[in-house]
Amino acid sequence: MEFIQNEQPNIEKPIIIAAMQDMGNVGSIVVNFINESLGTKTFRTAKTQFPTYIVDRGGYIDLPDEKWEYKYTDDLIVFGGGKGQPQSNSELNALCQDVIDTAKKYSAKFIYTFGGFHTNRIFDNKPKTYITTTSKELTKQMEGLEVETTPQKSIITGFNGLILGFAKINDIQGIGMYGELNEPEIPQYRSAISIIKTLEKLTYRKLGDTSQLEMMAQEIERKFKN
Repeated sequence: MEFIQNEQPNIEKPIIIAAMQDMGNVGSIVVNFINESLGTKTFRTAKTQFPTYIVDRGGYIDLPDEKWEYKYTDDLIVFGGGKGQPQSNSELNALCQDVIDTAKKYSAKFIYTFGGFHTNRIFDNKPKTYITTTSKELTKQMEGLEVETTPQKSIITGFNGLILGFAKINDIQGIGMYGELNEPEIPQYRSAISIIKTLEKLTYRKLGDTSQLEMMAQEIERKFKN
């Protein structure tokens, strides 16, 4: 994994938001939305040294330009979004550690991540967002905020789970938010909206108008029904 520092932002004690593409594209949808809505600026880039896929152009192939960006605005650092995530454990671990190192560099005390939560529950276009945290004490602090914790024990794989483990090891508090979805292969805009609303509640800040995501959800639903 290669890391490129584009600039040195003048920020201190930011909140870190970090998530990558996962089932239903939920992590990417939320990160991309926040970056566009808040007009964040790139200051650091992570590039994989080995491609995780190739692009067939119809008779010949291209290699993708796989990279993930750190962006910032005011008291916020946003990492991830885009397409894919590292497929090897070594690169995934290196990426998680770099997010932690960046958090420490700017004295960040809190990391939020998010992704999809596969369920068979029929939620009628109103998916819930479940949270899990880096400690029992932090989860207890969530009581009274009208948020639901993950309903059962499970294994959370990939960046959107592993980053919480790295945060815990490094004594950084973190919260994972996972939006319900029934169809992991289809972009889940409603799950993303649910996470955005939960994130706004927990951070006490407005992240933007989600009406465009609602329109995209409706379009996906129309195509799926046909």
